Amino acid sequence: MVASAGERQARTIHTAACLIIGDEVLGGKTVDTNSAYFAKWCFKLGINLKRVEVIQDDESEIIEAARRMSERYDFVVTSGGIGPTHDDITYQSIAKAFGLPLKLHAEAFDKMKRLSKVHPSQPNFDWDVDSPALKAKLRMVELPTDDTRDIKEQAIFPAEDAWVPVSVVNGNIHILPGVPRIFEKLLDGLSPIVLPRLANPEGKGTTRIIFSTPMSESAVAPYLTQLAEKVEPQGVKVGSYPRWGKTRNTVTLVGKDEALLESLVPEVEAGVQGRRVRTEGEDDSEAEEKN
Repeated sequence: MVASAGERQARTIHTAACLIIGDEVLGGKTVDTNSAYFAKWCFKLGINLKRVEVIQDDESEIIEAARRMSERYDFVVTSGGIGPTHDDITYQSIAKAFGLPLKLHAEAFDKMKRLSKVHPSQPNFDWDVDSPALKAKLRMVELPTDDTRDIKEQAIFPAEDAWVPVSVVNGNIHILPGVPRIFEKLLDGLSPIVLPRLANPEGKGTTRIIFSTPMSESAVAPYLTQLAEKVEPQGVKVGSYPRWGKTRNTVTLVGKDEALLESLVPEVEAGVQGRRVRTEGEDDSEAEEKN
């Protein structure tokens, strides 16, 4: 049975996905940092980020990705494509994905008028006069709207000093702007809203323990294979990361049971002939001096 939007918005959050929308990212003009910030946000809260995708400002691509991600993951964030120009089509595309109309959100429009500044290139702009500039601005506050649901559940204002709402569609798709400063502010503002819906509502996230090893990846692989077979059924992921040009490589343990992870430290230090470090590379100078 397909879950309703209300059910999606109320269920426990275990998994997440991030959809980056923008030709400028795929064309190399802009470097995406929002997915990295979202990954850290999920890690801190203990949410399992399962997928990050980057797609064009293309209606069919957005519709397909939005439907698929909404169905597969508990919490979905999109970034980009909600500006005033013709190629900002995220709202209209996601609305079409779920058969919803776009409607002017009165509170968002009021906040926009109060909190946004008129650009110097538009000294004669008037909020009360119909104009191409006003129509362009209205594109940013015309949101996908389900008339059968409470509008307050469909548009959230996580930051008091920002007029931009987080549009929530189908209960679990959260549409955020692509501007990193605003994306980060709104995402951080969502944390108190998300916390009660986590499997661990105290907000204890995922723990990562880092080890520095002088062994090559191929040399440490047999031990890590045995370790993974033992601990992954207990929810611990074992990682191995080469550091090209450095004398030491990195091994990690990641999981939500901090006590279990801590109990594994002596064994892993012995198995990789290394030691636990706080940050990757912190003992590089020490290793170089010995060589």
